[in-house]
Amino acid sequence: MSLRALLSRRVVTPQGIRPAAVLIESDKIQSIISSTELPDDVPVHDFGNAAILPGLVDSHLHINEPGRTEWEGFYSATRAAAAGGYSFLVDMPLNCAPPTTTVAALETKRQAARGNCRVDWAAWGGVVKDNQKDIEPLAAAGVLGFKCFLVDPGIDSYTMVTEKELRAALPYVARTGLPLLVHAELGGPIERTTGNLAGADWRSYKTYLQSRPDEAEESAIRLVLSLCREYGFRLHIVHLSTCKAIEELRKARSEGLPVSVETCPHYLHLAAEDIADGATLCKCSPPIRARENREALWQALRDGVIDLVATDHSPCPREMKRLAEGSFKTAWGGIASLSLALPILWTEAGRRGFTLLDVARWMAEAPAQLAGRPGRKGRIAAGYDADLVVFDPDREFVVKEDRLYYRHPVSPYMGEALRGVVKATFVRGQMVFSEGTFPGEPIGRECRP
Repeated sequence: MSLRALLSRRVVTPQGIRPAAVLIESDKIQSIISSTELPDDVPVHDFGNAAILPGLVDSHLHINEPGRTEWEGFYSATRAAAAGGYSFLVDMPLNCAPPTTTVAALETKRQAARGNCRVDWAAWGGVVKDNQKDIEPLAAAGVLGFKCFLVDPGIDSYTMVTEKELRAALPYVARTGLPLLVHAELGGPIERTTGNLAGADWRSYKTYLQSRPDEAEESAIRLVLSLCREYGFRLHIVHLSTCKAIEELRKARSEGLPVSVETCPHYLHLAAEDIADGATLCKCSPPIRARENREALWQALRDGVIDLVATDHSPCPREMKRLAEGSFKTAWGGIASLSLALPILWTEAGRRGFTLLDVARWMAEAPAQLAGRPGRKGRIAAGYDADLVVFDPDREFVVKEDRLYYRHPVSPYMGEALRGVVKATFVRGQMVFSEGTFPGEPIGRECRP
C-alpha cells in the first residue's frame, strides 16, 4: 500500500493536540508532520477541524461467541466497535460457551472469529476454581491475561473463586507475568444485605442498589491488594463503581504495588438518583451509585488513581432485560455501549474541563498498556499501527436505534443528546467505518503477544 496522509487541525498525539498530517505507510504510522512538509505526490484525506485520535482500545467487553451468538457475536460486536471508534478489543472469557478457560476453548473462539471481525481483537483467559494447570498453557497459547470473579458471575459454566482457590492459582498467574483482572465484589456483604430485603419491591432501583453494597467492593479490593503484596502478580481492578475504595487504591499505588484500575462510561454518566423504577436497562454489577459517588470517580481519574475507561459491553437479548415486568432481581445485569462510549465519555469529560488528550489516555493508551500492546496500539506515534478515529467533538446527536449497531439495539441512553460524533475509524491504515457505512471486507485479526 502506497504512502498516504490523514490531515486535521486537531491531531491528538502524546505530546499534545496540534494541526498535523499523519503519514501512513502500509499498516503503520510513518511519522506525524506539518501539512507544509507533505510531499506533493502523497494522497491526502483532509478532515478539517474534526479531531484525529488514536484508535480506541476496549479491554473489557463480552462478545459472547462461540455459543451465545443470539446475545452478540464477533460480526455484530466488531461493527459496533468500529462505529464507536474502537480498533482493538480484548474479549472476556465468560458468557461464551465454552468459556475461555482452556487452550481448546481458546481455539474454538479463534475459529468463531475468523473472517468475522471489522477490528482487531485478542482474548483474556479465565481463572476458575479447577483450572490452575490451564493457566500457563493459556498464556503460551496467546491470551493477554486472566479474569476471575470473587462472587457468582451468574453463568453456570464459569465459576467464582474463593480465597483458597485463588491462592492455589496465583503462583501460576504470577509466573506468566500477565495481569489478573478481578471482578472485585465479595458475596458475604451481598448475601447479608439481600437477606434483609425480604418483601422488598424489586422494581425499585433503590432495592437493587441496597442489594450490592459498597462493602462488597471494598472488602474484595482489600483482599486482592493483600494477595498482590504476598504473591507479586500484576493486579487489575475491573469496573470500579464505589468511591469508598479509592483511598485504599491510592495507598497501594504509592506503595509501588503493580495495580491498575478501570471504571466504565455508565458509572461516569448515570446516577442512582435518576434511575426510574423498572428501568432494568440500567442494571449492572457492581451497580450505578449516587451522583456524589460519580463525581468522586471523576476526581480519581483526574488524580490518576483510576487508569482507564473500558465499556464492560455486556449485551443480551431484549427479553432478558425483563422490560415488561421491570424487575431488577430477575433482569440480566449488563449494559451495552460499544458504539456510544466515546461520546458518552466526551459529553461528561468536556463539562469537567478535560481534553481529548485525557480521553485518548483513558480509552486508548492505558488499555493498550494493560493488554500488553505498548508500541503497537493506543498512540498516534511513528511505528505504531495506523489505528485512528476521526471524531467531531463539537457535533451533537440524539441516541436512536440506528446508532447502536450491536445485535440487540436496546440502551439506557436512548433518546439522550450526546456530544461528539465518530466520523471514521481506521484499523492498520484501512477505513473500516465511515459516516454510518462499513467499507470493505472484515480485516480484523487476532493480536497475540
